Amino acid sequence: MIEVPGGILTGDPKEVAAFGDEVGRFRSGEWAPDAFVAYRTVHGVYGQRQPDAHMVRVKIPLGILTTEMLEVLGRIARDHAGHRRGHITTRESIQFHFTALEDAAAIMGQLAAVGLTTREAGGNVVRNVTGSPLAGVCPREPFDVTPYAAAYARHFLRHPLTQRLPRKFKSSFSCCEEDDTIADIQDLGFIPRVQTVEGEVRRGFMVKVAGGTSIFVRPAGVLSEFVSAGDYLRLSEAVLRVFNGCEELRHNRQRARLKYHVQRVGLEAFRAEVDQELHGPWAQQPVDMEPLLTLPAGPESPPCGVGTAPAPGPGAGAPPDPDLATWLHRNAVTQRQPGFRAVVVRLPCGNVEADQFIGLAAIARRFGRGEVRLTPQQNLVLRWVDEEQLAKLRAALLGLGLGATANTLTDVTTCPGTDSCKLAITASMELARELSHGLADLENIDELLDAVHIKVSGCPNGCGQHHVAGIGLEGATMRRGTAWVPCYHLYLGGSYSGGPATGGGPGTRFGRRIGLRLPAKSALPAVRRTLLHYRDARQPGEAFGAFVTRLGPDTFQRLLSDLIEPPALGPGTVDFYRDSGRTALFRLERGEGECSA
Repeated sequence: MIEVPGGILTGDPKEVAAFGDEVGRFRSGEWAPDAFVAYRTVHGVYGQRQPDAHMVRVKIPLGILTTEMLEVLGRIARDHAGHRRGHITTRESIQFHFTALEDAAAIMGQLAAVGLTTREAGGNVVRNVTGSPLAGVCPREPFDVTPYAAAYARHFLRHPLTQRLPRKFKSSFSCCEEDDTIADIQDLGFIPRVQTVEGEVRRGFMVKVAGGTSIFVRPAGVLSEFVSAGDYLRLSEAVLRVFNGCEELRHNRQRARLKYHVQRVGLEAFRAEVDQELHGPWAQQPVDMEPLLTLPAGPESPPCGVGTAPAPGPGAGAPPDPDLATWLHRNAVTQRQPGFRAVVVRLPCGNVEADQFIGLAAIARRFGRGEVRLTPQQNLVLRWVDEEQLAKLRAALLGLGLGATANTLTDVTTCPGTDSCKLAITASMELARELSHGLADLENIDELLDAVHIKVSGCPNGCGQHHVAGIGLEGATMRRGTAWVPCYHLYLGGSYSGGPATGGGPGTRFGRRIGLRLPAKSALPAVRRTLLHYRDARQPGEAFGAFVTRLGPDTFQRLLSDLIEPPALGPGTVDFYRDSGRTALFRLERGEGECSA
């Protein structure tokens, strides 16, 4: 394997070459199809619903991307992706859709050259480790979690223990108690804390375990209020050893996540299982932390005297720009280093065009010290922006078509849906675009409205994280006679934890499923009516979640009752029987998922 400056993980040229060889063997019939699916998903390559089209998922540990990485991602989007773009996921990975299987090894080779990999971006393994986009610059952090999250990602990549887990395993590292990576929906979530013992300050983490969404929504429980920075990897491995040993989970892959085991035995019994593992012989072996914690050279604090006092406001001496002021209010986050801001760049529906990758690399070099970080809300954060340069940065972003306000009403989170996913029921990405455009007149005029985040998933699996949305939409369907109608289940009043960079609130709450199904054609009118009712009927300062709780689901069922039933299929009603952005009549077409292959 090769170490690459700028990369947290390592590339392995032999592994890349072997993948190309195995593709050839598969094409010649030497692989059984099911066995090959299991092999390629561990290497981050998934089949799409379209015949012989593939998605390549790139693992981006902590969401960190250098300018060199951005440029390579842009070239991959241009040369290999069917739509010449990449899609940012809610786990801070990047997916390229409509790629040829024979191109996958070449893509992997380009990624390895800049310190990126697709290895274990899919399959029953430790998936991409999400990290706080503000780690290292957050004013509220007790310490920078970046090296510890990087060590976790490195330790479990290609680890013999984690290659055939009962199901996938998701982890996160937040930067402070605000928990901006939503530990409550992770298999293992870390929130940094410090303890003072006999005058010595000790770093460590609160550890949450066994959270998740999908068809069984469960908030994570607290496994440990404090585990030291010297022991968190050992505790993590103990959790994974217990999970890997749960043979009962392997009998039903739909119920094979860690949350099912913890729900069955209880958190106290699970804690005892973990403790028993920690007394095993493996746990007595030392872990060499130094190479795991070492980070590639990156942005550093400014020299003494630079940026130690607030800089003049952007465009000082120029006439006020109300659009710029709104953008600064929404997108610019104060760093703990005086004179610098972290700036959120909104990526519509999480999509980045090939030329935008290249343009963002140039912007990061000019304004952000050569690095960006992705967010769980499918956006990007540019850090270390001098306050005097904010107006120029926005102008540069506008030139790329990326100058919109972030984490607002129209910044809709979405999975790809039936654009590519085998499991999807509905065209969630097309609906997200429709909602974003159709609600634009309500954006940036009401702080409480803008705090209502909308998330769309094309099926119950919830890759769009609709369960923790103010307004969540989950792909579904209904029959009217012999015709199919694309629909959505409606969830209201959810929220996710986090600070200003991710648009989160004080805590995570799962939305309440309202007992109705909305035709896709009615989704925008229903969301709009719900928002306007909130605007007009809320109490002073009442947040949307509290509003939903106070009124109860019956209120919203009555409010939307006339939007539920689609009219009979006919020449003037055919749009009810077409999915968002589609011209053909809708029909349910769902394939076999590959996540648990």
